[in-house]
Amino acid sequence: MPITLYFDGAAPSSRIALAVAKAVGVDVIVKKIDLASKEHLREDYLKLNPQHTVPTLIDNDFILWDSHAIATYLASQYGKDDSLYPKDPKKRAVVIQRLFFNEGVLYSRLRAVGTPLYFGLKTTVDRDKKDALYEALDFLEKFLERTGWVAGDHATIADIACAVTASSIEAIGADLSGFPKTRDWLGRCRKSIRGFREADDEGARFLGETIRGRLQPHQLDR
Repeated sequence: MPITLYFDGAAPSSRIALAVAKAVGVDVIVKKIDLASKEHLREDYLKLNPQHTVPTLIDNDFILWDSHAIATYLASQYGKDDSLYPKDPKKRAVVIQRLFFNEGVLYSRLRAVGTPLYFGLKTTVDRDKKDALYEALDFLEKFLERTGWVAGDHATIADIACAVTASSIEAIGADLSGFPKTRDWLGRCRKSIRGFREADDEGARFLGETIRGRLQPHQLDR
């Protein structure tokens, strides 16, 4: 049976899962779940994922949610080699650490800024949340100093996860001019990672247009 991915393109987490699927070359059937319309609270979806989050992956009788768990599963199960998710314990540990960074720092701080704006709860950004977002970008910039990649000397699933988040940060109007390595790396991810733009561009653009349309001027100036 084909793999099914429940997905909301406005959510970076969903785009991470789809981007990894495309990078490893596995076909998935995408079923859209509109968070804004609360489709994730439908009874049939709750039976699949009681946490009612996106994305959710179904591979035959195997059900998995959380974008980073899905990313590691797809790379391990369907990757043609271990380049995206190394088997070497030390190299893999760095990839995992960067995935934790994306989830706990980079994406967490994007969500703190973006979620109230996306759902129309605010039109401004608190200074501490903006500063925290730019601090996360500073960390990312430092990760890229050695090799130009997030976790090693080539692209891995950590690059895919962080790049989806960074593209969303850029899309909502954050100023990346002070982060030249991040801007260069994002460009390389878009050009060199198989299927990245196909998985990411439309959702990032929609998220950015929605949030910028609700944001008062200069709120994300550094």
